[in-house]
Amino acid sequence: MDVAVVTVGDELLAGDIENTNATWLCRQLTDRGVDVRRVFVLPDDRATIAQEVNEARADYDAVIVTGGLGPTHDDVTMAAVADAVGRDLVEHPEAAASLDDRGYGPGTRTPKTAYLPAGARALHNEVGVAPGAVLASIYVFPGVPAEMKAMFKTVAEEFTGESRYQELVETSEPERHLVDRLTQLRERFPVTVGSYPGETVRVKITGPDETAVADAAAWFRERVESPST
Repeated sequence: MDVAVVTVGDELLAGDIENTNATWLCRQLTDRGVDVRRVFVLPDDRATIAQEVNEARADYDAVIVTGGLGPTHDDVTMAAVADAVGRDLVEHPEAAASLDDRGYGPGTRTPKTAYLPAGARALHNEVGVAPGAVLASIYVFPGVPAEMKAMFKTVAEEFTGESRYQELVETSEPERHLVDRLTQLRERFPVTVGSYPGETVRVKITGPDETAVADAAAWFRERVESPST
């Protein structure tokens, strides 16, 4: 399963807040065996969001959009998603009823709060107010991290892939000295290899075969200096 993650917000592009939603979603999806192929950061611009979501849904099995839901002038994501699939925004009876039941009746919310693209499945927001939606392969979540996380968990089972196993090997050697051994590692074993330098170099070995991952990690560990050496 290939997925694109779209995060929306002028504040992300300005560096006013960290894009923790993208990091969290990518980790959740990867842990479920899903391949995250692209991460987009888009402004609060309806036309831009619509164009990117429309293109992404043609390229990937699912598109997750987070941010830009709510009552303010720059919350245009839901309208943009409707544009992307050629649907109108309409009041969603189930979303409206859920808001009513939780004390957010018509007099305490803006009219557009309960409006979703025609034909969408409503995702209830148990932590905040603005509902999310699923439309075809597009999942729309709020941008507030607590709300996004709670909503994702209600549909997490819809994101599945093959099981993955991983092992981490640390070495005190500089990354530039490891190039030949990393190349051999990839050639010898059916695994994916990531190298992450810092105080030590961390080499992450990942693959669908638990035995192959363990064998690859053992092979590599024998050929590098450990941090304690």
